[in-house]
Amino acid sequence: MSERLTDIFGIDVFSDAVMIEKLPKKTYLALKKTIENGEDLDPGVAEVVANAMKDWAIEHGATHYSHWFHPMTGITAEKHDSFLSPTSDGKIIMEFSGKELIKGEPDASSFPSGGLRATFEARGYTAWDCTSPAFLREDALGVTLCIPTAFCSYTGEALDMKTPLLRSMEALSTQAVRILRLFGNEDVKHVSPSVGPEQEYFLIDKAKYLNRYDLIYSGRTLFGAMPPKGQEMEDHYFGNIKERVASFMKELNIELWKMGVTAKTHHNETAPAQHELAPIYSTANIATDHNQLVMECMKRVASRHDLACLLHEKPFAGVNGSGKHNNWSMITDTGQNLLKQGKAPYSNTQFLLFLSAVIKAVDLYSDILRVSAVNPGNDHRLGEDEAPPAIISVFLGSELEDVLNQLMKNGKATGNCEKVKINVGVHSIPELYKDGADRNRTSPFAFTGDKFEFRMVGSSMSVGIVNTVINTIVADVLCDMADELEKANDFNHAVKDLIRRTISEHIRIIYNGNGYSSEWVEEAKKRGLPNMKSMVDAIPALVTDKAINLFERHKVLSKSELFARRDVLYDSYSKAISIEAKTMIMMVSVQYIPAVIKYTKILADSINSIKEAMSDADISVQGKLLMEVSKLLAEAQTALESLKTLMQEAESKTDFGERAEFFYQKVKPAMVALRAPIDGLECIVDKELWPVPSYGELLYEI
Repeated sequence: MSERLTDIFGIDVFSDAVMIEKLPKKTYLALKKTIENGEDLDPGVAEVVANAMKDWAIEHGATHYSHWFHPMTGITAEKHDSFLSPTSDGKIIMEFSGKELIKGEPDASSFPSGGLRATFEARGYTAWDCTSPAFLREDALGVTLCIPTAFCSYTGEALDMKTPLLRSMEALSTQAVRILRLFGNEDVKHVSPSVGPEQEYFLIDKAKYLNRYDLIYSGRTLFGAMPPKGQEMEDHYFGNIKERVASFMKELNIELWKMGVTAKTHHNETAPAQHELAPIYSTANIATDHNQLVMECMKRVASRHDLACLLHEKPFAGVNGSGKHNNWSMITDTGQNLLKQGKAPYSNTQFLLFLSAVIKAVDLYSDILRVSAVNPGNDHRLGEDEAPPAIISVFLGSELEDVLNQLMKNGKATGNCEKVKINVGVHSIPELYKDGADRNRTSPFAFTGDKFEFRMVGSSMSVGIVNTVINTIVADVLCDMADELEKANDFNHAVKDLIRRTISEHIRIIYNGNGYSSEWVEEAKKRGLPNMKSMVDAIPALVTDKAINLFERHKVLSKSELFARRDVLYDSYSKAISIEAKTMIMMVSVQYIPAVIKYTKILADSINSIKEAMSDADISVQGKLLMEVSKLLAEAQTALESLKTLMQEAESKTDFGERAEFFYQKVKPAMVALRAPIDGLECIVDKELWPVPSYGELLYEI
């Protein structure tokens, strides 16, 4: 890289430094108050900001601007408008008003709304989110000024991922500040959830990708036999990065750094052709925007390198799928991490209270937390010994678990502040010291030192919804805690008693063992922890009385918004499985069966030719092979007809829930039944006749 990182980082961001330079001091301070304190935005301020933002963007080559938002599709959307404005003398000027900055108007009926908008009710609004900085994006269209926005309906309901997230952040801040006031902290004015989403993905050759209809239409391979070598040698994880992939990673980093995305770590992941990118943490809102940019950039940059980036949770059966670990903590505006345990966590009452609040929140609302990580692709990962089980539990590690056990038994705890050395037996290696706890990759919600890591989120998902849920459930518990402690006569006694009671009442959610084991499934059942194995099983938890009361209490989502999201989830599941099933039917009908028939004809002609040439020749191998192929071909045809029949029946289902249930219970098993004989045939039929690239070619030939 010819330019230094310090020179290029954030050059395409309308950052705080740019605002200081471009805005009048009065305007800058007014905008900062809105950003930091949530104060109402003065339209006059917006007008000045819009003009400065336009001038800055044009200086960097921008010709268009776009309100960039997150509809309930899980991806981003945008409509581009130029700065061009004609004048009376037939010329043009470049204009951008405060009104254009603050509000846009996309068609609300063309995005998923769950019934909040009908086809004839098209009006919707995008509203500037000044807490997430505008940025420039350069692609084939040129340079575009992208303005992060919320998206709502004409009647005010949230139609996006950002609006509920912003609401939940305010709820969390309000309740966390109440708690801090009780501890005598008068300096903190705001608490923000800090998030760092680790992004896993696959890279394959683009030409091979374009020869797989299943990858093109559904994002995953619907057929494919395992190659002789998968990930069993464990030689890909953290292995040497191939040149072609390294070139992609280098360009990706540069693009992300220019847009202010703090891409920090990249490496090979567990499965062949799988990789990971992790950022430095930022506030939940910005982290969500940045993760969407990461996914968009990955696909765009990969294409430039004749690669295809796969973000599906399970693009290849038989090897590890991809997730997105969501690291979450709470940071005050004075820079304090409320989940930082310190050297002596057993005596850190404030930390223990916030820790116990998170534990209680996860226990009370584990079903809602489970819904936040659902999508059709994630059903292939969760509970399959490659990702956390579908059962929500909390991992704390031996040190913290011991502290909590002492608090439950004795009302107080003691501990050892001394660091423990690790003796590796080599004098030339520097001394190493153990962390307070090991890591547990089988735990869905693990405390990993100063933060919780929620490991269930799927790789293709927006982290907006999961952080909305975490923020809201923790805010709810903190609200109850504040209500109780504010009435206490003796705060010190009351807070210690509250911590002890909270841990005692919610200890069932804490599990430090192997989440992959069958023993844990049985133990979790005894503890009364829900085990929602599929997306369809989990969705109803979003609209229980408990969920409605939770989200309405903190003004994060209304009842109608929750029911809308339920229907969007059901509908997206049905559509995803329908696309997969239709793709399977097409591929089997026009690719696999014709190829196999051609192979059987070659075999039969070969057998007849040998018989004519040598009547006594041994053709048992050819005959056995022909019989085996014909048997599998017949099985494939039977399974194909069965799937076609079920798809016709699925079309008659009009209720969202009933339709999704039918796809889950009936169509998915039929798809598995169709895949089996096709994968068997792949291991027999002449490679030159097989119509699509194999797993070995996709995973290793890059």
